[in-house]
Amino acid sequence: MSNALEVRGLCKNYPAFTLKDVSFDVPQGAVVGFIGRNGAGKSTTLKSILGLVHPDGGEVRCFGQDVRQHEREFKESIGVVLGGIDFYPKKKVRTITDVTRRFYDNWDEEKYRYYLQLFHIDETKRVDQLSSGMRVKYLLALALSHNARLLLLDEPTSGLDPVSRDELVELFRAIVADGQRSILFSTHITSDLEKCASHITFIKDGAIFHSSSVAEFMAAYADRGATLEDIIVSVERRELDEGAII
Repeated sequence: MSNALEVRGLCKNYPAFTLKDVSFDVPQGAVVGFIGRNGAGKSTTLKSILGLVHPDGGEVRCFGQDVRQHEREFKESIGVVLGGIDFYPKKKVRTITDVTRRFYDNWDEEKYRYYLQLFHIDETKRVDQLSSGMRVKYLLALALSHNARLLLLDEPTSGLDPVSRDELVELFRAIVADGQRSILFSTHITSDLEKCASHITFIKDGAIFHSSSVAEFMAAYADRGATLEDIIVSVERRELDEGAII
């Protein structure tokens, strides 16, 4: 299986935190849950991948190309949801779309209209008139309308009610069903992982603790009868070390 994203040796030093030699893959057609407690390095990793912060070392490749050397192609091929669109609360959805479509050569208006209808998004509404779940769906509609092949999502289901979360994780499964698109999403909600993730990358204290398929992750604990949540909680409480998983 080829990889949509390859991260190798990513490092970032701050006075009170260090991202240490982060390496993992996002296989094509996979939903990868990026997990770890708050402050573990999830957002720093995602922002380093996107170039929103300048990493001190490492390499990122998207569909085989170095993202720094092929920045335009990289931005065309990804869709990003980082913290919603609360910074444009009084703008109408239509206005944001009019600005967004100008940045993408491969914008597909017909596909955009399809996702508006599918997600029941009224583009005449202002952003502050949309629910949290609808705002995430709108950002996904924008990403899918320029044929993004890789979605990078930072806590997309955080703060949503259970029904909205279920709708989104079902949507994630549908998005990757044809094997042409991939998703990397950070989360701390274990139930969402269990419903849609095929792979897990676990970051702890700024370093990758474990990265594999969910099946491989769970197999290491088959004799313990542990659930995915049990494993994650145990690791975070330092009851298990890396050798217990590998």
